[in-house]
Amino acid sequence: MKWSEISIHTTQEAVEPISNILHEAGASGVVIEDPYELEKERDNIFGEIYELNPNDYPKEGVIVKAYLPINSFLGETIEGIKEAINNLLIYDIDLGRNEISISEVNEEEWATAWKKYYHPVKISEKFTIVPTWESYEPVHTDELIIELDPGMAFGTGTHPTTVLCIQALERTVQKGDQIIDVGTGSGVLSIAAAMLGAKKVIAVDLDPVAVESARLNVKLNKVQEIVEVKQNNLLDDFHEPVDLIVANILAEVILRFHYDAAKLLKNGGYFITSGIIQNKKNEVRDALLEAGFTIEETLVMEDWVSFIARK
Repeated sequence: MKWSEISIHTTQEAVEPISNILHEAGASGVVIEDPYELEKERDNIFGEIYELNPNDYPKEGVIVKAYLPINSFLGETIEGIKEAINNLLIYDIDLGRNEISISEVNEEEWATAWKKYYHPVKISEKFTIVPTWESYEPVHTDELIIELDPGMAFGTGTHPTTVLCIQALERTVQKGDQIIDVGTGSGVLSIAAAMLGAKKVIAVDLDPVAVESARLNVKLNKVQEIVEVKQNNLLDDFHEPVDLIVANILAEVILRFHYDAAKLLKNGGYFITSGIIQNKKNEVRDALLEAGFTIEETLVMEDWVSFIARK
């Protein structure tokens, strides 16, 4: 089968919303080429397990590549993607160069090429993310291993926003906690929460493909007795109080349900938010304070911010 590779040269701020647009357009894989990964290798206190090739990354900006089947609707799909990306300007999202190019690849080339960007990575004091096709021996006896198959491009667990969330979960999850993971994607945060001792985790995503991807990863990591994955819009139809809510999602989306999170959390419960670019930090922080939260900690990695807020 022939595939069309759409390559978008943009900014770090725009990676998450553009990836979402590509998912909705039916992309069957996404690669993110972010030169910050090269710097992170040198600065990361946890140490990288593999070496990155600078030639695989742009000199500046970020390149997002997605793969679409070549069919009679491809032209319309690409035009729709371009229009949706340009509409992000309405939300003051910096698109950078916003240069889009199209090329053709064979399925075999696509299926193997993107894997070179994904290797075992130690992302926190406790967790190492390992792709399912790689073998890895734990370095420490207390190391927690999350195996992931990114499947239909719902994240490898190594993006700064995900890393910040996992580090926040390490600080907050208590044995027996009941947790909701909003916008679960690959399910990595729910898996981490389960491994940290949560009693029950409900992982929700509006995208049915993400839901299926998360279910597969939950089963792969043998936490299906703890983690329930279902299709749901944010916190709609949740009524039972919980101990912690985590959301690695766009700042604009966090601002749609922060009051719902405040109502749903038990007193003293935590609301962990990530996916927040630096220029949205104050807006989200002020909204959390207005909803009755106290900001206990602000975590920062590169241009991304995560809040640990407490009710």
